[in-house]
Amino acid sequence: MKPQSLCIFFLLHFFALLCTAASEHEAPGTGGTIVFTTLGRSNYAWDIYTLPTSDPPSPSNELRVTDGESVNFNGHFPSTSPSSVLSLLHNRSLIRTPGPQAPPPLQLVYVTERNGMPNIYYDALYYGAPGSTRSRSALEVPVRLQAPLLGLEESKNRVSMKDRPSLSGENLIYVSTHEDPGEPRTSWAAVYSTHLGTGLTRRLTPSGIADFSPAVSPSGVWTAVASYGKEGWGGEVEELSTDIYVFLTRDGTHRVKVVEHGGWPCWVDDSTLYFHRRSEDQWISVYKATFPKDKPVSIQRVTPPGLHAFTPATSPGNHKFVAVATRRPNSSFRHIELFDTVKNEFTELTRHVSPTTHHLNPFISPDSARVGYHKCRGESNGAKATQLLLENVKSPVPNLSLFRMYGSFPSFSPAGDRIAYVDFPGVYVVNRDGSNLRQVFHLNAFGSAWDPVRKGIVYTSAGPEFSSVSTEVDIVSINVDDVEQSNYRRLTIDGKNNAFPSPSPDGKRIVFRSGRSGHKNLYIMDAIEGETSWIERLTDGPWTDTMCNWSPDGDWIAFSSDRHDPGSGSFELYMIHPNGTGLRRLLRSGSSGRVNHPSFRPDGKLLVFTTDYGGISAEPISNPHHYQPYGEIFTMKLDGSDLKRLTHNSYEDGTPTWAPLYINPVDVEWPRKGECAFEDCHWLNEMPGRGIKLVGPWGLAKPQCGVF
Repeated sequence: MKPQSLCIFFLLHFFALLCTAASEHEAPGTGGTIVFTTLGRSNYAWDIYTLPTSDPPSPSNELRVTDGESVNFNGHFPSTSPSSVLSLLHNRSLIRTPGPQAPPPLQLVYVTERNGMPNIYYDALYYGAPGSTRSRSALEVPVRLQAPLLGLEESKNRVSMKDRPSLSGENLIYVSTHEDPGEPRTSWAAVYSTHLGTGLTRRLTPSGIADFSPAVSPSGVWTAVASYGKEGWGGEVEELSTDIYVFLTRDGTHRVKVVEHGGWPCWVDDSTLYFHRRSEDQWISVYKATFPKDKPVSIQRVTPPGLHAFTPATSPGNHKFVAVATRRPNSSFRHIELFDTVKNEFTELTRHVSPTTHHLNPFISPDSARVGYHKCRGESNGAKATQLLLENVKSPVPNLSLFRMYGSFPSFSPAGDRIAYVDFPGVYVVNRDGSNLRQVFHLNAFGSAWDPVRKGIVYTSAGPEFSSVSTEVDIVSINVDDVEQSNYRRLTIDGKNNAFPSPSPDGKRIVFRSGRSGHKNLYIMDAIEGETSWIERLTDGPWTDTMCNWSPDGDWIAFSSDRHDPGSGSFELYMIHPNGTGLRRLLRSGSSGRVNHPSFRPDGKLLVFTTDYGGISAEPISNPHHYQPYGEIFTMKLDGSDLKRLTHNSYEDGTPTWAPLYINPVDVEWPRKGECAFEDCHWLNEMPGRGIKLVGPWGLAKPQCGVF
């Protein structure tokens, strides 16, 4: 190589290294990195499985259908022929069929979360033993064809939640949250139809209305949805007070409310559908609605009292049985069962396969031969079970990276090399690359904040969360580099719910909330010695001011408050100067809305927070437990402008924080293994009349081949 060329080579290499370093340690432009928590999500590791409906259920005939790596859920067995589907896909270069002699594949359309964003995928699995449903070994290693059905989403940088997909002819019907209705506390969920060949997308839900859980009739003419109609979401976090609406699939017209009070519809034929609702006896049950010509709609309860039965599934022309998810009084787990609508008896399926695993949202193949569902894969079947410390989430904002983190209340050390977080009970510290995980505080605690000046000092709130003003909770500082047991110091002494500490940028003061006056207000105290040195009150009133965060320049403190309507449960975003002046409200959350956990960007120009401003995105019963299944991550400027929604899902996103440096959007693994440790909806634990026995026409669960 000539000297001149060599010089140019080294210069280019030097500048490339500079660019790489900048991408790792500086927030490019006006971007940055936000890390947040999603309750339970790190443990999901969902895959879609299937069992035959006619054979005795056992681990040997349960098949995992999806890839064993992504988070896959809410499936649908399409009736469209594989050749028709494959001919419509945009990127056919990825499709390699096994050949003309291959047996017909098992087809699946489903929601998947991979590469940082939700999408809808189509899988065709060609097994080596056509027609066999009994031999697992013959079906163990299929040839898998896999393709995204909404491939243009990523190229448009459009991020949205996807839900309940189904194929109807050449059109994909699904829920998406990509359109902002423009009203606070209003759901973005709407039903769309996308033609697989042209990509032409049509909104089927009327403007200003939210629809959930769409189901297309066997003819493809009608679509049924759960919807509030024009009433809108009322803030429910358990069973939604939705009704069932029906409209034409081709364009959304001829929309009619056919059932009062119901959700999760599914069709048997174009005049019969099933749905779930909470009955007068408080059991959640499956009902059938029939639409006889020129007669009123007929509604009939299908499943009996004595257990919760929900998220029903049917197949075209099948008037013999429905598949349901159940919660029985003698089980802490959600299972899939078949209910014989002729004999009025249950057949338990998944309890005989995975008795201590939750199984969600069944669906039935068009020929009624198979039932599908999703569950956590664990480490079975060679599936991937590694857990992520930081999961990259696709950001809708250029130069802004988003990460979902394991654990709650994450915060970064000033250098950005370590993360403190809460995993009840206790506070933990881990390196940003996932190494050197340590528990640094063993008592129950919530919240974490690093001292910006004193190395290795983390502040937290020691005591029970979600407690009254008089509950013993105190601010403590923890020296995370002190390996001795006495590595923490109590900074408050009255124990009256002192929480959510945030240090000033010079490290001399801490703002926190306290219930010492009988109301939760904000106080400031000495950061080193605590209130024994000095303390002063910042806010004063018969309301709750909480979740405070000090701005990087020291001029502002952001906090959440219900002072506009004390005791209502509605929290909005406020800012105040540390001297008590300049109070202003930044964001009105809508009627009974919530805006929580504000955090300043390192340059102090933006706030990130969690809020129900985007309403609810799916029926909560279709997911595991979330205390508030509506929180999404938003940002806005300090003058209240430029509100942006960053996350789209049906989970509970919360406790966001900014990293002091830009982190490349790449997943970060750590040594922990996936535990499948998420919980079912807590309100499904409520079993009215636990002593009820199934009598009369209702049948007891039928044991399968003597297996109990």
